[in-house]
Amino acid sequence: MVQASRWKDFTGWGTVEGQWLRRRHFSDETLTRVAERIRQAEAAHSGELMVAIEAASPLHEPDSELRALEVFGRLRAWDTPLNTGVLLYLALDKRAMHIIADRGVTAGDAQWQGVCDRLRERLRLKQYEAGLLAAIDEIEAILTASCPPLAPGVPNTNDLPDRPVLL
Repeated sequence: MVQASRWKDFTGWGTVEGQWLRRRHFSDETLTRVAERIRQAEAAHSGELMVAIEAASPLHEPDSELRALEVFGRLRAWDTPLNTGVLLYLALDKRAMHIIADRGVTAGDAQWQGVCDRLRERLRLKQYEAGLLAAIDEIEAILTASCPPLAPGVPNTNDLPDRPVLL
């Protein structure tokens, strides 16, 4: 029993609230709608959005912003041809969210913080899917304005998965 408890603490699976929120509010149907919204929006610009939802943060990185940077790297969101990868990271157990953008995206930190603030408020009001979809729409509008334009005749590739990654 002690081993199981240590494993839960180490991996974060001991945190019940984040797991419950993820199962209850980020169903397969919701994730499919989110993926479709991202796929459709990315056709209009060279940016690449990836969403990562973590139910329970691991103990090795207690700072949610540093964890978002770690996830950005591990999921290879930086690995796009024009350096236009963007990660929307949600740490459900900590009620934290961060947006990490690669160097090819010229948007400022204040724009990303505004998206996070509005998303945080929608989640506080228990508008989980609507809040996430609205945040995606805002991010996609920012990417349209702050990513390099698509070159004429060059196909717009989809280099990052559109379906949110559950951690």
